[in-house]
Amino acid sequence: MKKIKIKFPSYNLEIICNFNNTTIADKIYEILPQESKVKVWGEEIYFELPLELNNESPTLDVEVGDVAWWPDGSCFCIFFGKTPISTTDKPKPYSEVTVVGKIESSKEIINNMKQIKTNSKVILEKYL
Repeated sequence: MKKIKIKFPSYNLEIICNFNNTTIADKIYEILPQESKVKVWGEEIYFELPLELNNESPTLDVEVGDVAWWPDGSCFCIFFGKTPISTTDKPKPYSEVTVVGKIESSKEIINNMKQIKTNSKVILEKYL
């Protein structure tokens, strides 16, 4: 199983993510390391990556801790709670995404993600 590390240097926060066996997860893994600036939408963090990939397994059904690819914005998404269009406690993406992995972290780390602000730096790298 491929793993990545997601780092938010300004917050001294590092998250380990287990990638699944999708082609999209493999394509993201191949271009690492990458650095970007985050955008925050409710309790979702997303940021652009230099890839143009269509959905592989499109869904609107995501869970807290899921990471996904959002082709409409060429973005990597991290779901850690409700989004502005959620109708339950579950996150709901703006439009269909392909889930590419899951955060391997405690509830405390997921809660710490609530402090991250738009335009914060994020670094994705392979976790060896």
